[in-house]
Amino acid sequence: MFGPLFKGAATAAALALLAAVPARAVDLQFYFPVAVGGGAAKTIESLADEYMTAHPDVKIDAIYAGSYQDTIAKVITAARGGNAPQIAVALSVDMFTLLDDNLILPFNDYAKGAEGEKWLKGFYPAFMKNSELDGKVYGIPFQRSTPVLYWNKDAFKAAGLNPDKAPANWKEMVADGMKLTKRDADGNVTQWGVRIPTSGFPYWLFQGLVAENGGKLVNAEGTETYFDSKPVVDALQYLVDLSAKDKVMEPGIIDWGATPKAFFEGHAAMMWTSTGNLTNVRKNAPFPFGVAMLPANKSRGAPTGGGNFYLFKGSSPEQLTAAVDFIKWITAPEQSAKWTMATGYVAPRPATWDTPVMKKYAAEFPPVLVARDQLQYAVAELSTHENQRVTKIFNDALQAAITGQKTPQAALTEAQKKADAVLAAYR
Repeated sequence: MFGPLFKGAATAAALALLAAVPARAVDLQFYFPVAVGGGAAKTIESLADEYMTAHPDVKIDAIYAGSYQDTIAKVITAARGGNAPQIAVALSVDMFTLLDDNLILPFNDYAKGAEGEKWLKGFYPAFMKNSELDGKVYGIPFQRSTPVLYWNKDAFKAAGLNPDKAPANWKEMVADGMKLTKRDADGNVTQWGVRIPTSGFPYWLFQGLVAENGGKLVNAEGTETYFDSKPVVDALQYLVDLSAKDKVMEPGIIDWGATPKAFFEGHAAMMWTSTGNLTNVRKNAPFPFGVAMLPANKSRGAPTGGGNFYLFKGSSPEQLTAAVDFIKWITAPEQSAKWTMATGYVAPRPATWDTPVMKKYAAEFPPVLVARDQLQYAVAELSTHENQRVTKIFNDALQAAITGQKTPQAALTEAQKKADAVLAAYR
């Protein structure tokens, strides 16, 4: 048989062969809520490529999953089928849904020690209101936003208004809206004063009115709603009156997706929409425009919105470690600055705004600071257990009032009863 010398040589050769074979790459699946080919997708792809170049042992497969609704449906289906991605960006309000299905892990388990704690505490507190529960962080803010008011400075000037001053409160928005609403000889409106979208997810922009009126829609635990409280009812009455009484906003359901185009084409002199539309408006508005915080009533107020990174169960320790490292990297100031400048979303960490590139960008384009500065007045976005059911109940109530089928009080009283029935099991 073989002697000791041969055995030693064979062992050495085997070890040399193993050393020559590169370590198997860690594969990560990353679900991202955008259609293929969009500007956001290109930015994400560029950032992922940059990370993989610096980390050749990690392979990131970015799956562009469509809308937020498409993404969460695909993620949940994959997870329930035993094929969960390691990472997904989904709405911050999906946290309770993902927890109820026992699909996600807290980042605290993987971002440990002083460095990990510093990272987790480095995000704006307003964005963390929809990101943590019972002292555990389940969502890392990334694609985050607040709604802001955009106005057409040329339209303001033509109406005899100060083109550099947006309405500061509800009364001013109605008064300015009356001057900005234009009609032709037949009485048909050619330009509305203001446009607040009420399709798709009407609760979000409406929540700004609720916060400004001193109210709230839900508790922090996602177990109680306050849909029929006076501040909420009065806020809905104000929204309805913009069309029915004050005649400064188009009646009926106003489409979210068509709103920027209506603004660009002069069909509305003011619009409420996400700061995530900021880059779009900057590129496409054919007139000088302004950006302002939402107008106040009892106070300033706005909901936060947008997507968080989530970490999913069912992956190997190596995959989860690599996933957290990638999320740390992409939310770091340098990468976060690239994302904000490309999209208009709010950089979710104060440190990002201190980078030279962001300071230069903000100096050249001050509107980017509005949503950031509004965070001091921001509230958590509506989120509950069984969030999709409860949100649909509320959206249906809003639409019933907006279309005149029910009074605000009747619509919201009914919605509160339905929400109570859904959430009773979680109290």
